[in-house]
Amino acid sequence: MLSHIMKGFVGTLLFILSQAAFAAEEATLDSTSTAWVMTSIVFVMIMFIPGLALFYGGMIRGKNVLSICTQFFAFAGLVGLMWIAFIYSLIVDGTGMQEGVFNLHSFVGGLDKIFLNGVTEQTLIGGIPEYVLSVFGMTFAMITPAIVVGGYAERMKFSALVLFAILWTTIVYAPMAHMVWGGPGAAMHNWGVLDFAGGTAVHINSGVAALVGAIMLGKRKGWKTPHLAPHNLVYTFIGAGLLWAGWFGFNVGSALAANSSAALILMNTQVAACGGIVGWMLIEKLTDKHVTSLGLASGAIAGLVGITPAAAYVGPFGASMIGIMTGICCFFAVTRLKRILHIDDSLDVFALHGIGGMIGGILTGIFAAPSLGGNVEGLQFIPQFFSQIIGIVVTVAYSAIFTWGIFKLIDITIGLRVTDEDEERGLDLTDHNERAYNN
Repeated sequence: MLSHIMKGFVGTLLFILSQAAFAAEEATLDSTSTAWVMTSIVFVMIMFIPGLALFYGGMIRGKNVLSICTQFFAFAGLVGLMWIAFIYSLIVDGTGMQEGVFNLHSFVGGLDKIFLNGVTEQTLIGGIPEYVLSVFGMTFAMITPAIVVGGYAERMKFSALVLFAILWTTIVYAPMAHMVWGGPGAAMHNWGVLDFAGGTAVHINSGVAALVGAIMLGKRKGWKTPHLAPHNLVYTFIGAGLLWAGWFGFNVGSALAANSSAALILMNTQVAACGGIVGWMLIEKLTDKHVTSLGLASGAIAGLVGITPAAAYVGPFGASMIGIMTGICCFFAVTRLKRILHIDDSLDVFALHGIGGMIGGILTGIFAAPSLGGNVEGLQFIPQFFSQIIGIVVTVAYSAIFTWGIFKLIDITIGLRVTDEDEERGLDLTDHNERAYNN
């Protein structure tokens, strides 16, 4: 099972770095794999900007669409510089880690690689320049706090969002990424959690953080009225398409090679998105008597979220089932659970990413079994189920507690929410002195 758990990109990187016998000067450049990872970086960046920006921007009001775009570019700049300064080190530095042993290093990496200390253009990890691997990981770190923003869109100060991105990426994302992908001795590895490309560190983590933010900022003015209707669902549809395309870089790129494993991940990613669409379409037609464009776009995202932890471990049958089941569960989370919770999660981040990540994580432990077409030899359903539950519970608890603390700190210092007047005028004007539409 170890070989399968180690397939995530950071896990592979740290595993290689931790081998005492590894000699960097003996490695040779793998041009094909390097080219594929570099291509995947482009895919993930397109998935982030403009993909996620359009997906979110179409669902909010026209007076706030530029604020989302501005926030995402700000996040990209901040996180990119933080990444080379210390975030990369906090994730991949495995100093003091030992397989099966829990200590501080199981939960957060060290600082031996601050400012990419010891990394040059000649440094190769598994035949790929470490600079390339580092930029690939950087794109994950950029998009994750941006996903969170959808939970409390249209009502948070730009200055507060900037401070949130800095603190949350450092305190929440970096330790979670290390726990998941940190290799032998990392917390999730020790518990035997299967998470290939970020079901916990990216999706559950961001979904829970968005829910906490929505609760702490309160509801938008006019919540549950037509006043808050999406202003341009065509933008959302285009954004969803770009997210789908970019997800191949997110998932398939994490194979760190153009090989048979990447081929499986490619197939699984595609059929899971298809399954998410079909699952959402069927249940929406049965329960609400109509099929919506926003629903189908959301179904695709749900399926993609669900397959993220499972992409390398399941077969096409398992991937299709994960997509269908995640699509159905996320439909009920968006249309029913949200009403029960009575929380203004503006763009359904918790319902899609939080719930979708949880469902995908649980189903990974089922469909990874060889008897169901998976490739994790010796998988035992009950122990693996509890391992997956541990991973989910730890992620929810860690993200919720520390995200709450970050929001509380920001609220008592510079404040979280814009004034009622600024919210009414729109953040494009009040925060950025711009208009998306001038006629």
